[in-house]
Amino acid sequence: MLAINVALTGNPNTGKSTIFNALTGARQHIGNWPGVTVDKKVGQITKGNKQINIIDLPGTYSLSAYSLEERIVKDYLVGEKPDMVVNVVDASNIERNLYLTVQLLELAIPIVVNLNMMDDAKAKGYNINLAVLSKHLGVSVISSVATSKNGLRQLIDLLEPAVVTPPKVKESQLLAEHLAHIEKIKKSGKEDDLIEEEIIEARYDFINKVLSGAIVKNEGVVSWNEKLDNILTNRVLGIPIFIAIMYMMFELTFTWFGQPIADMLDAFVGGTLTGWVEGKLVAAGAADWLQSLVIDGIIGGVGGVLVFVPLIFTLFFLISFLDGTGYMARVAFIMDRAMRKIGLSGKAFLPMLVGFGCSVPAIMGARALDSERDRRVAILIAPFMSCGARLPVYALFAALFFPGSESKVVLSLYLLGIVVAIMMGVIFKVTLLKGEAEPFLMELPPYRIPTMKTVLLQTWEKGKGFLVKAGTIIFSMSVVIWFLSNFNFSGMVEIEDSLLASIGGVIAPLFTFHGFASWQSGVAVITGILAKEVVVSTLGVLYGVAEVAEEAVDAATQLQGSIGTIFTSLSAYAFMVFILLYTPCMAVLGTIKKELGSWKWTLFAAAYPFVLAWLISLVIYQGGLLLGFGG
Repeated sequence: MLAINVALTGNPNTGKSTIFNALTGARQHIGNWPGVTVDKKVGQITKGNKQINIIDLPGTYSLSAYSLEERIVKDYLVGEKPDMVVNVVDASNIERNLYLTVQLLELAIPIVVNLNMMDDAKAKGYNINLAVLSKHLGVSVISSVATSKNGLRQLIDLLEPAVVTPPKVKESQLLAEHLAHIEKIKKSGKEDDLIEEEIIEARYDFINKVLSGAIVKNEGVVSWNEKLDNILTNRVLGIPIFIAIMYMMFELTFTWFGQPIADMLDAFVGGTLTGWVEGKLVAAGAADWLQSLVIDGIIGGVGGVLVFVPLIFTLFFLISFLDGTGYMARVAFIMDRAMRKIGLSGKAFLPMLVGFGCSVPAIMGARALDSERDRRVAILIAPFMSCGARLPVYALFAALFFPGSESKVVLSLYLLGIVVAIMMGVIFKVTLLKGEAEPFLMELPPYRIPTMKTVLLQTWEKGKGFLVKAGTIIFSMSVVIWFLSNFNFSGMVEIEDSLLASIGGVIAPLFTFHGFASWQSGVAVITGILAKEVVVSTLGVLYGVAEVAEEAVDAATQLQGSIGTIFTSLSAYAFMVFILLYTPCMAVLGTIKKELGSWKWTLFAAAYPFVLAWLISLVIYQGGLLLGFGG
C-alpha cells in the first residue's frame, strides 16, 4: 500500500491535537522524539489505496530553533521532508499565528493552511476572506471548527501530494516581493543580529499586507471569551472561583461519581473475587502458604490499590476536561498576581498544575521557564503537588476517618501542597536561588467545550501509567512485602516477628510524637519512596494478612477496621500530610537528576522534603492535641 507522510504544524493551543485525534482516533501511538522526552504522536488513516501517516509536531511559534520544540519541528521539516504540511492556524489570533506560516512559505514546501477556530474568529468580529488570503499566500487555505469536526472532510480531501503544491510564487505578487526582499536582506552583508531583526520586521510587514486585504474586523464586538475572562480572571474573584471549581471537582470524584463506582469495585475485589479465588485454591488443595500469598499478598496488595482506579480516572477526566476548556491556562494567569508578590512568576505555576497528574512530566515541563533560577525552583517544589499516586492514601484515610467530609479533607491536602510549594519557592528565592521573577508572557487559549474523544484520550494517557504500575511495581512489591511479613531468618513466623516488623521498627520511633509510630507505618513510609502507589498496597498486606485468612469475604472492610485501631482522626491527617510532603518517589528523583544534572541537588531534593514533612506533620499532630482534636 502506498504511504505518504503528512506533518501537522502550528502554534500551541490552535486545536492541532484535536484535529490529530479526530483524524486518527485510536490509530495512533505516542512516544518520544529520539534522544528527548518531547511527545512524538503518529497516527494513520487510510484513503483509497493509500496509507496516510500523520505526524503531530510539537506546538511552536516559529522555526527559529531557540527552543527544543522549535529545533525538533525545523529538523523534521528540513531533514525528513514530509510529503506535505498542514499548518493549523488559530483564526481568532491569525496575525500572530501567520508568523510560522510565513516561515513555512519561505521553506518552499507543499503546504495547506487550515484556519481553525473559525467560530471564535467570528465571535471576535473577524470576517476572513479565504480566497483573498489563499491568493496572497500562494497556497490552499481552508477553514474548520475542529471541536465540531466542521471542515475536516475538506482537509482529508486535500491530503494528496498531487493536490497540495509548494507556494505558487508566480500567482502571488505579495509573496514574490516578500521572498525577494528576504533574499536581499540575507545578501546585505550586515551583522547576523541586524539581518535577523530585518527579516522579522519584513515577515510582519508581509503579514500586515496580506491581512489588510483579507480580513475585516468589527471593533465593536465583545466576544464571550472576553466576557468570561472578565469574571474568571477577575482580580478579586479569580482565586475564590478557582478554589470553588477544585472543590466541585473533588465532590464529583469522592461523593457523586468516582466513590460509588470504587465502592462497587471494592465489594467485587474484596468479596466476590477473593472468595472465588480462595475457593478454587482450597479445591485444588493449595498449601496454606500459597493461599496466603495469593489472597493476602497479591489480591490484598494489588486489589487494594486497584479499587481506587475509578477515583483516579474520574479526577484525571475532570482535569483533562478543564484543561480542554482553556481554564487551566487561566489558573497560571490568576496565580501570577499572587505569586509575583512573593518573587515567583505565574508561569512557574504551570509545572505545579501538571504535578496534579504526575510529578515526572511536571518536572520536565519546567523546561518552559526561561530563567534557570525559576526552572530550578519549579523542579524543587513541583513534587509537593498531590499526584495521582497519593490519591489512594487520601481516599482510604478520608473515607475511614472523615466520613461525609472526604472532599473537604482532600481539598485541604491539595491546597496545603500548593501553599507549601509557594512557601518553599519564596525561601529558595531569598536563599539558595536568589533572583528576580521572569516576566509573565503567555497566550491564553480561547474557551471552548472540549471533544469527548480528546478528553478520554488524555484521561487514558494520564491514567494508564497507574495501571501499568499496578501490574508491575505494585505486584512485585506486594509479593516482596508478603514474604518479608511472613518470614525471618528462622523460617515462616507470625507477622510481629517478621523481617518487615524489624525493618519498620527501625524507622517507627521517628514518628513517636506524630501519632503513627507503628512499624506498619514505618514500612509504608519506606516503600512509598519506591512508588507512592505502594503505600496503600503495603498497608493492605500488613493489616489484612492476619485477618483475611479467617474471613476473606470482606477484606477491604477488615483493612479499614485494622487501620482504625491504630490511627485516630488527628494522627490519620498528620500521616496524610506526611505522605503528601515527604521524599518524592524514585522515578521523580531520577527525573530530577536528569534535569538538574547534579547528584548534590538530587540528594537535596530527596532530603529536604522529608525533614519538612516531618516538621509540618509534627506541628499538625501536636497542635491538634493542644486544641483538643486528639479523638
